[in-house]
Amino acid sequence: MVTARQHSVMRDSSTEALLFDLGGVVFGIDFDKAFSRWATQADVPMHTVKSRYLMDVGYERHERGEITAAEYFDTLRVSLGISLSDEQFASGWNAIFEPELAGVCELFESLHAKIPIYAFSNSNDLHRQCWARKYAGTLSLFRQVFISCDLGLRKPDAAAYRQVAAAIGAEPERVLFFDDTLENVEGARGVGMSAVQVRSIIDIRTKVAAFLD
Repeated sequence: MVTARQHSVMRDSSTEALLFDLGGVVFGIDFDKAFSRWATQADVPMHTVKSRYLMDVGYERHERGEITAAEYFDTLRVSLGISLSDEQFASGWNAIFEPELAGVCELFESLHAKIPIYAFSNSNDLHRQCWARKYAGTLSLFRQVFISCDLGLRKPDAAAYRQVAAAIGAEPERVLFFDDTLENVEGARGVGMSAVQVRSIIDIRTKVAAFLD
């Protein structure tokens, strides 16, 4: 009979790659910073902007690379009811990025020498230009960073996970995925990946401990 501990070891030894989300896993995200900046520029209360903002069809199309930032900002002028320039929208849009999670860079430095590590984020080109510079050192530890706007697919679509696994060169069952959003974790599990919801770096440390022995 295979014990629970033996099963855990077998599962870990079958993992060929680790796959990490970015926002909420590698670095912080705070959309309130965008809402605050837009509200100040438009001279309206922040709660008005925040209450009107939705991650709607336009948001998802932008993340799949189907529309440009300028086209997405056009949708925001309508949904938020504010008239800002593209430059003003962009300044708020790129204000959301917060520091890296404490200890995450050091953890990835240890991991990448032991097992291939990759990243997969729902993101758009304008954000990519910002976070690629801001977190360049840590991002350089990933063998590849997969972005929804390049794939034309976004989490939690099953096809997105399968395409990333194929690009990695591993069966989904041999990929261990980390994301802070439960919907994305469940999407990964739906295609056979092992997946962990990240609430803090402790969740990552606990799951990857076996790879650092």
